[in-house]
Amino acid sequence: MSNRITLESMRADIARILHEDPADIADDDNLMDLGLDSMRTMTLASRWRDEGAAIEFSEMAFNATLKYWWSLVQASRQR
Repeated sequence: MSNRITLESMRADIARILHEDPADIADDDNLMDLGLDSMRTMTLASRWRDEGAAIEFSEMAFNATLKYWWSLVQASRQR
């Protein structure tokens, strides 16, 4: 269920895939500018779907910030 996903767990997943410290990833950072590419974004989308979030790569590509992606996870909980 997507309730296991938190803003901080998403930050940690992104940091892990970018080989960065989670503290270095701000909510409003453009993740593409930090080196996240489409393949890694698809990997994250798949991981979060496996955890129950109804989140799609195409939605994530619209705005590549943790803040926006967190809003997508929260919205998927309302469906």
